[in-house]
Amino acid sequence: MKNIPTLLAGLLLALSLAGNSNAAVAAERAPIHFGDITWESGALTTEILRLIVEKGYGYPTDTLPGSTVSMEVALARNDIQVIAEEWAGRSPAWVKAEQAGQVFAVGDTVKHADEGWYVPAYVIKGDPARDIKPLAPELRTVSDLKQYKAVFADPESPDKGRFLNSPSGWTSETVNSQKLKAYGLEQDYVNFRSGSGAALDAEITSAIRRGKPVVFYYWSPTPLMGRFALVRLQEPAFNEAAWKTLTDANNPNPQGTRSLPAKLSIGISAPFRQEYPELVDVFSRVDLPIETLNKALAHMSESREPAKAAAQRFMRDHPDIWKAWLPTEVAERVEAGL
Repeated sequence: MKNIPTLLAGLLLALSLAGNSNAAVAAERAPIHFGDITWESGALTTEILRLIVEKGYGYPTDTLPGSTVSMEVALARNDIQVIAEEWAGRSPAWVKAEQAGQVFAVGDTVKHADEGWYVPAYVIKGDPARDIKPLAPELRTVSDLKQYKAVFADPESPDKGRFLNSPSGWTSETVNSQKLKAYGLEQDYVNFRSGSGAALDAEITSAIRRGKPVVFYYWSPTPLMGRFALVRLQEPAFNEAAWKTLTDANNPNPQGTRSLPAKLSIGISAPFRQEYPELVDVFSRVDLPIETLNKALAHMSESREPAKAAAQRFMRDHPDIWKAWLPTEVAERVEAGL
């Protein structure tokens, strides 16, 4: 009985050393590499996940840059371990890696996400408050753009319209380029590729604020969707065989179809899935309500707030959202870290 205090002290010391050892192991790990996504929703989600991983679990993280496709290739090689916003199944690089068991799409992070070709509502309906008359009153479908190329005239090639595509290197840029061919618009529209997501935003926003006609590719969740009245142009119903012709840049005979129904997930590498099961479990629970997310993105964009600061603000403002993904003790550590 006299040895009980000694045994208890020894046990407490052992537990303390084990805890310190676990903390040391976490600190000594190589950083978890996240893809450095350049569009707002992806950048914000990246920083939200990094805060959880760092503050909640004690693992170091960093980000590595690249285009959408190059990040998917890097994920397959485990050169990066996490892509925080993965539109899974959209690129041949992803499909190939997923079929080989090199990458996994975890969770359903943003419900009702979408993408397509848009014009400002005033292009079709006009805007009496701004003294804007309808410029393309019969515009309904993507194919209708053929008769309205003069409305969307390219400044450098005025005999053609200008279509604002995604930046080069995005999976959607390949799809949109193939769609121009599929809808018979390749000879009528300049396929204009912005240098970045921010440059695409700036060009669209500038045109809308000046009341000018503009036709462009865009997606949701984004701040733009919450700020302006936009009309999505109609396309044929989704067809899987046609979709494959759009994702293949070398297909000479692409067929028109709506884009693959969107499911936003978190892309992870196979080694990450094995090494961090507790993080995979958290990632599978991530659910960002699209209206709340769009408002946060609008504030982030309008105030030119860095993604990391926007993530901290989002988590302080909406603890009810992210705490639902985490064990209580982990949520407490994250909250204390904010």
